[in-house]
Amino acid sequence: MVDFELLKKIVEAPGVSGYEFLGVRDVVIEAFKPYVDEIKVDKLGNVIAHKKGSGPKVMLAAHMDQIGLMVTHIEKNGFLRVAPVGGVDPRTLIAQRFKVWIGPNEYIYGVGGSVPPHIQKPEERSKAPTWDQVFLDIGAESKEEAEEMGVKVGTIITWDGRLERLGKHRLVSIAFDDRIAVYTLVKAAQELEKSDADIYFVATVQEEVGLRGARVSAFGIDPDYGFAIDVTIAADVPGTPEHKQVTQLGKGTAIKIMDRSVICHPTIVRWMEELAKKYEIPYQWDILLGGGTDAGAIHLNKAGVPTGAISVPARYIHSNAEVVDERDVDAGVKLMVKVLEHIGELKV
Repeated sequence: MVDFELLKKIVEAPGVSGYEFLGVRDVVIEAFKPYVDEIKVDKLGNVIAHKKGSGPKVMLAAHMDQIGLMVTHIEKNGFLRVAPVGGVDPRTLIAQRFKVWIGPNEYIYGVGGSVPPHIQKPEERSKAPTWDQVFLDIGAESKEEAEEMGVKVGTIITWDGRLERLGKHRLVSIAFDDRIAVYTLVKAAQELEKSDADIYFVATVQEEVGLRGARVSAFGIDPDYGFAIDVTIAADVPGTPEHKQVTQLGKGTAIKIMDRSVICHPTIVRWMEELAKKYEIPYQWDILLGGGTDAGAIHLNKAGVPTGAISVPARYIHSNAEVVDERDVDAGVKLMVKVLEHIGELKV
């Protein structure tokens, strides 16, 4: 069972790419403090929690940034025009509630809107809205009123989402991509009892806009081995052919073989599989054809870093209602602990 209160703090804290300081960074620092020897924030904003050891230098990364919106224009009548920060589909804005962040831990509400379908032309009703057709309504009646409320060009916006239970084993929340992996890092640090490795738990920034935080933190740490934790697409929903359902909810942690940013080191992949089998940790495979992870930046550091990754299967990624299975999360924590306990045995 997941630590619901800890997970709630991590997933609900604001932190769009480049603006992780709005809330999530402080939450992550406090969560790591009891389990590591030192914590620092680098120049780009990555949180690096160091558990000292004399063995191989290991970097574990999970990104703490989330996708979101940025105000690009305020209309005369007070509506906000926005642009995506990260991979946001404009269809996910319609009739949704948002938090417009006018300061650290300070927000006002907004509602996503578009031209009502009942006044659109028939040929337009079946088309997905474009960014030029969507806007946010914050209740302002003029540009001046919106500015008085604290909104300006560059203001950051997130969905108004929260963590809830969904059935017996499932959880639904905003920002599981990738806060569920940050939670996994914290729990791995908490449950790790003995390891000779020199371990760097890194909550990275700006992954959603190009793996930027992982790139600079890997350069600074210069690890012997790297591991990334992220979500992957759970394609186990109606309409998906069986042969495309590579990962599914409730089938265990997903050991990554490949995504668009990395081909994980085959020796590490098989070694992680052996650990999962030995310790009876449920696992499945992850082959992600439409996205990347921090592993893509880590493995290209300097002269190259042998890199592996695990993923948490998730439905409805990049929305305000992402769904995961807590059994998969628990399996991921267990596997990462075993990786750190046995990393001295790995020969690459």
